[in-house]
Amino acid sequence: MTITHKIAPHLWFDREAVEAAQFYISIFPNSRLDYVTVLHDTPSGDVESLLFELMGQPFYAISAGPLFQFNPSISFTVQCASAEEVDALWHRLIEGGQALMPLDAYPPFSQRYGWLKDRYGVSWQLIASGEPSAGLPTVYPSLLFVGENYGKAEEALHFYTSVFRNSAIGSVVRYGPGQTTDREEAILFADFLLENQRFTLGESGFPHEFTFNEAISLIVNCETQAEIDDYWERLSAVPEAEQCGWLKDRYGVPWQIVPTAMDEMMRTGSPEQIARVTQAFLPMKKLDLAALEQAFWAA
Repeated sequence: MTITHKIAPHLWFDREAVEAAQFYISIFPNSRLDYVTVLHDTPSGDVESLLFELMGQPFYAISAGPLFQFNPSISFTVQCASAEEVDALWHRLIEGGQALMPLDAYPPFSQRYGWLKDRYGVSWQLIASGEPSAGLPTVYPSLLFVGENYGKAEEALHFYTSVFRNSAIGSVVRYGPGQTTDREEAILFADFLLENQRFTLGESGFPHEFTFNEAISLIVNCETQAEIDDYWERLSAVPEAEQCGWLKDRYGVPWQIVPTAMDEMMRTGSPEQIARVTQAFLPMKKLDLAALEQAFWAA
């Protein structure tokens, strides 16, 4: 499969990644499981790494132990063409989960909207907004800035669109008087494009006992070492978080800067090749494409 998304979310599960992927695929149309690979002898033992697609949006996932908990700081918005589509998805996704914002009309925002946490803890925002805009995905990540990040959403919009090419800021909707704690200019909702992919973000000044963590990270697929180096330099802001291609930006959002060749290695390699690549990348901070290729093709 040719990688069509420059940026793709990555979900960290305890041991349920394949089960969760199959659950989501059973709910969303035009969805599929692309591959499952087992990585041996990692710090979490043997782990399952996989790629699945929901309505064309790729999701990477891993079963690597109970180190991180999903929370609503990154959720996934599903843009639906009708209230009936919202209702159908809601009733499937909420099985074993719970409502965060009840399914209801929220004029003028939407005539049908709800925010829920599914049985695995992953958060989804379902919205009826007419036909999806041309060229935009139906499923896209949504970031919520809370706690120490409250007040930084507008700065983040300009930061992210400066880092990635083919980027633009779309609509920005601000809170009205009395709708948030102390900043009427705070952003209720904003949408933006990174590499022609849609994202949204908002901020809340009310108390929230969560923030960004490694349960959900964003993978950046890179063609060359120079591209890896460039994104690493632009995004990494927490040196102690740098490990195995992972970094955290100035807001604490986790990213993985990964060569596209690595996806092909994990998809098509023999067990021996995958094992060599795994042992090669585990001690790395920023990934070294030449060293990974050397490990893959070693005699």
